[in-house]
Amino acid sequence: MKFTRASRLRGEVTIPGDKSVSHRSVMFGSIAKGTTEIHNYLQGADCLSTIACFRKMGVEIENRGDVVLVHGNGMNGLKEPDGILDCGNSGTTTRLISGILAPQNFDVVLTGDESIQKRPMKRIMEPLAMMGADIQSINNNGCAPLKINGRPLSGIHYTSAIPSAQVKSAILLAGLYADGETSVTEPYVSRNHTELMLRYFGASVETKDTTAVIRPAAELHGNVVEVPGDISSAAYFIAAGLMVPDSEILIKKCGRQSHPRRHSPRLPGHGRRYHLPKSIHRLCGAYRGFAGPPRRSPRNGNRRCRHSHPD
Repeated sequence: MKFTRASRLRGEVTIPGDKSVSHRSVMFGSIAKGTTEIHNYLQGADCLSTIACFRKMGVEIENRGDVVLVHGNGMNGLKEPDGILDCGNSGTTTRLISGILAPQNFDVVLTGDESIQKRPMKRIMEPLAMMGADIQSINNNGCAPLKINGRPLSGIHYTSAIPSAQVKSAILLAGLYADGETSVTEPYVSRNHTELMLRYFGASVETKDTTAVIRPAAELHGNVVEVPGDISSAAYFIAAGLMVPDSEILIKKCGRQSHPRRHSPRLPGHGRRYHLPKSIHRLCGAYRGFAGPPRRSPRNGNRRCRHSHPD
């Protein structure tokens, strides 16, 4: 295979939907009342695992490719699945759905592929147990498969040692059903998709500094979700547009919420223009290299990036 250097890059790119928003739109739509209409849903294996799990719990979900319709069962309408829930290779599905399943009135086993069965689950098991959840690692190794015996929960005020959107989300989702207020405090704020989207679906969620607070909800309400493109998927086009002289690339429907600290370039003014309007990134080359402090490099990172868990 032979590669020829391009003299310039021109064109428009539509980025696939953000994985974190896709997962949550199906989860929240499934426990909401009414229909949730999801556009630009990411049709990857992980997000399809989320759809499969909720279908198995009696939620009618129409996947039409360009749009996904979730006909929600309401907060207490999930049904006991016939068999094990398989989360595939999706850690987001496994950890977040645990928060939803812990307060249900049925028991369930969660598993996944070989990789999922090696990933640590204690970070969600411990705070959920503090709320009263009965959640066990079947192999007693802190990993999936997980046996979750549904039971009533109580709110807690949890301080997390690491900034993790998955840990925070599992606790907040359990807090939707808990008796009393539930809060999660992190050393740094992890991605806030869950807080923003739960509020959009009608939940009472407040944030202050590094703390998120949720109160039990009587009901969530179906909504329309336009899934933004994942900025991490746009990173290659951003880099190419900045490096190749005389290039102009439009990156459509790309959200900046995906993980700004990890993927948004920190670039000084060396002959490039980098515009971030609400929905389109416009990139014009060329960009010249620069010397930056080691603490900002991907290899060394800073403490915030090294210990955060994105989903």
